[in-house]
Amino acid sequence: MNPPLAHQPIGVFDSGLGGLTVLQALRARLPGEDFIYFADTRHLPYGDKPESFIQARSQAIAAALAARGAKAVVVACNTATAAAAELVRASIPKPVVALEPAVKPAAALTKSGVLGVLATTRTLTSQRFAHLVKTYAHHLTVLPQACPGLAEAIETEGPQSASVERLLDTYVPPLAHAGVDVVVLGCTHYPWVKEGIAARLPSGVTLVDTGEAVARQVERRLMSEAGLGGHGQLQLATSGDPARVRHTIARLCGVSMHVERWDIR
Repeated sequence: MNPPLAHQPIGVFDSGLGGLTVLQALRARLPGEDFIYFADTRHLPYGDKPESFIQARSQAIAAALAARGAKAVVVACNTATAAAAELVRASIPKPVVALEPAVKPAAALTKSGVLGVLATTRTLTSQRFAHLVKTYAHHLTVLPQACPGLAEAIETEGPQSASVERLLDTYVPPLAHAGVDVVVLGCTHYPWVKEGIAARLPSGVTLVDTGEAVARQVERRLMSEAGLGGHGQLQLATSGDPARVRHTIARLCGVSMHVERWDIR
């Protein structure tokens, strides 16, 4: 028998473990809630996959989370949001909160009128991103910087790895040279290398991500629709190798946690 709706878990998913940065914000704001986090590491990264594939995977994962009792689903992946957020909302009868690059708050913060956006190629070429810029930053200079390979390198080799350092040396300096004063971290993996990004930008440049904003929106939706309640428990699952995911979580978060394997098709 399922627990009352308010006491059912919140489902969160990403292509990998970047979404743990969103999960941290969610647990900080909603410490009494239960969460299921699913990392689709078998298909990491989403940023270089066809849109149709991302759409199918996102809908399948959301359905699996709902089937396991999730009272709401958080799409903790900018790429999946750009490709599939509306399809996910249409496919499950649950509140769905999706992540997107923080163009709106960045536009309110910039004083130079020049803001940068670090994200995957798929996110930056999406209609959703174009709509964000047109709606909130049409009067500004927006510099999108695609970062192919960065999310995967952060996850598979570590935030302090030589590969990540080389990629940051490639992707960040062009924004610094262009005079940005605000940079949007448009992928959930990028907060893991926030210090490295800041070190390659002039002093005083503001970095913006969306974890806290997503947490506030989830809280609002639950209070008005499904209710709040739980025991502060966390369940972790992956489509890939649980041992490898455990190792990555330990490296990123400094904790050892049990990880299940889910076969979602």
